[in-house]
Amino acid sequence: MRRLLVAGVVGLMAQAAAAQETVLLHSAGSLKAALTEMAQAFEAQTKIVVKPVFGASGLLRERIEKGEAAEVFTSADLGNPQALAREGLGGPVVLFARNELCVFARPGLSVTSETLLEAMLDPMVKLGTSTPKADPSGDYAFAVFARAEAVKPGAKAALEAKALQLTGGPGSVPAPEGANVYGHKLASGAADLFLAYCTNAQPLGQEQPDIRLVRLPPELSVGADYGLTVLNGASPNGYKLAMFILSRTGQEILAKHGFAAPLLGR
Repeated sequence: MRRLLVAGVVGLMAQAAAAQETVLLHSAGSLKAALTEMAQAFEAQTKIVVKPVFGASGLLRERIEKGEAAEVFTSADLGNPQALAREGLGGPVVLFARNELCVFARPGLSVTSETLLEAMLDPMVKLGTSTPKADPSGDYAFAVFARAEAVKPGAKAALEAKALQLTGGPGSVPAPEGANVYGHKLASGAADLFLAYCTNAQPLGQEQPDIRLVRLPPELSVGADYGLTVLNGASPNGYKLAMFILSRTGQEILAKHGFAAPLLGR
């Protein structure tokens, strides 16, 4: 009986210690609002603390490759987590959310989906993007430019040449604390149009309702598939967090923040 009691106490102590461990989450910056809420829900349910790091997915991948401790990586693309899997640093990659690229226009700039390409090509219009390779949002923007070539020959080279890579790079100037970076670039005059994820519509609408979202026309439309991987050496709690992100509760939180949640069938 004494041995059973001791074993029970040891087991409870081990469970309590496990619950206090911190899960290291590395996540794309576009997921900050959704995964902050999700981490809070996870902590409330499991008592497991989540320590998130948000940033450009490509830069986060590089940090993990250089040895930075990480357990769960949620990226704004499939390529960065797949690279970690190929290098033997992470497990299988799961598509857990989808996004879409939109254009945000500064107040006073008259543009519609039909006139968008003409506006982006206008030499007087400052066109902002994120930084390709460092941030998938920049790669998606350049994919839009490639699609524009089929609509107007010469558009790809012209757009790539004029695009201002204002965010997502190692030397990019951040927005003030708490401000949406794309809204800040538009409000400060650094850009007139900015190619960014459609999910920015919610925070931008709250911060700066005069900034308008313009949908890309079908011939220019580009979607974004988000991938998740659990890094090698992750704790059991890391796997619990990954499963929570993939759970109905996690997927509903993503949908609430404007993401398409494929595991909900939407």
